[in-house]
Amino acid sequence: MFKRWLLALVGRIGGIVILLCCCLCLVYIMACRPMVGPNQQSLLWAGGANSKEGYMALLQEREDSHRHYINSLTKQIAQLKDTLQERTQQLQESLEKAKTKGILPLGLESLHKTPAQNDLKEFFRSQLNQAEVTSGLKFSSEYAVIPFDTFTLRRVYQLETGLTRHPEERPVRKDRRDELLTTLETALHVLNGPHQHSDITMGKRTYAPSDFLQGLTRTERDRGTVYEMLFKGGGVHDFTRLVFFRPFGPMMKVKSERVDTANMLIHIILPLSKRADAFRQFISNFRKVCINQDNVVHLTVVYFGRDQINQVKAILDQTTRETRFRNFTLIQMNEEFSRGRGLEVGARAWKRSQNALLFFCDVDILFTPDFLTSCRLNAEPGKKVYYPVLFSQYNPSLIYSNLTQPPPIEQQLVIQKETGFWRDFGFGMTCQYRSDFLNIGGFDRSIKGWGLEDVHLYRKYLHSKLMVIRSPSRGLFHFWHEKHCADELTPDKYKMCMQTKAMSEASHGRLGELFFKQQIEDHLRAQNQRS
Repeated sequence: MFKRWLLALVGRIGGIVILLCCCLCLVYIMACRPMVGPNQQSLLWAGGANSKEGYMALLQEREDSHRHYINSLTKQIAQLKDTLQERTQQLQESLEKAKTKGILPLGLESLHKTPAQNDLKEFFRSQLNQAEVTSGLKFSSEYAVIPFDTFTLRRVYQLETGLTRHPEERPVRKDRRDELLTTLETALHVLNGPHQHSDITMGKRTYAPSDFLQGLTRTERDRGTVYEMLFKGGGVHDFTRLVFFRPFGPMMKVKSERVDTANMLIHIILPLSKRADAFRQFISNFRKVCINQDNVVHLTVVYFGRDQINQVKAILDQTTRETRFRNFTLIQMNEEFSRGRGLEVGARAWKRSQNALLFFCDVDILFTPDFLTSCRLNAEPGKKVYYPVLFSQYNPSLIYSNLTQPPPIEQQLVIQKETGFWRDFGFGMTCQYRSDFLNIGGFDRSIKGWGLEDVHLYRKYLHSKLMVIRSPSRGLFHFWHEKHCADELTPDKYKMCMQTKAMSEASHGRLGELFFKQQIEDHLRAQNQRS
């Protein structure tokens, strides 16, 4: 009897406990369920919690909630700005009163003037005015000039400063690569942005990285970095040029303009004496580049002496017959050869009213259409002259000694450490307008033969207010030719001549291979015997 009563009591208590647990669970579920607004509740009941409309309603509500929160924060920021400005003004007035009464504490004199953004902009503007960006500066000598680096999407061409440096490189340093990419992105943003230059908006188009042709950059250590970038325009002769300046701060756009080179005629002046075979090679390149592709050029040959003059005339006559190109002028000088004299005569022989763009050239020079474009864009009458640094070829018989014969000329035009070097000590190839050449006084006519006349002219431009653009050119090459050191030279000059000859023969590594050739062959022979 007692056991039956105990089991009934335990069953009743268990039932009560289970009922209490169910009630607690129900209360917990009701307390923890998400809050639903009336609009959302109707949508959920109409389409179900898992329907597309239900999720869209939830997203819309959260977006509205975030928008209200952002508006609230914006209002708070505006109020804080107003409060800060009010407190700053009160502090400024208090400092002014203290300064007037002469009770401003020592060390707080500078607080009466708050730094303004205009002051920073003015500082950056002063850096731009002091740098050689918009106008030229006067330099004491050629050693004070900071040359430009030339860069494309994949390469940076810089002057070789030592035996371990390469004439061209891929920008492997992350900071250098990021710098150039950031500049390119900035340029594309300017070109494709809504507020373009008035000249650029004409015939508006969308620019891409593939439209970038090349750029120039250099850094003045106490002022900043300048970037000049060139993009393809709508036509063959249309280009867009942008100039930026980074004064160790935010990038500043200096200029953006369209340039049409269709009517920019280049007057090529070539002084010559004998060397008919080299002239034939020069005319072959002239026909490919100037006649077949560019066709906005005039060639003036200033020939000294009578020897081989008939061969030169025959080459010009044959070119005229085969191409119907008649923009040739041949001037014969019965005097001792003088390069400066020949260039002077050729420049002054231009009788047309047009202010011609002069390109002073030599017979052992090869140039590409890209160089002619650079010549037109980097020279400007009364403002800029262009002094490109050409790539000088090493002795092909040493470069390609592993081949039966050197490859064709077109395949030799490779800018690498083993094939040549930047001829940064030469100033003979230059693009300048005739008016600037005459205003500067031309060449020193007292100099005879080769050398020094180009350096003197270069120094004249450095002492003027014209900007000198000095940069390596990807499209200007100097063919190798054997250098003869005369026996009548003094021992010191003969030694210097041989050193120059050695520098033009091959790279440092290739000369080392030739010097240690016997040791290398002995080592290779020993290795073969061991194996």
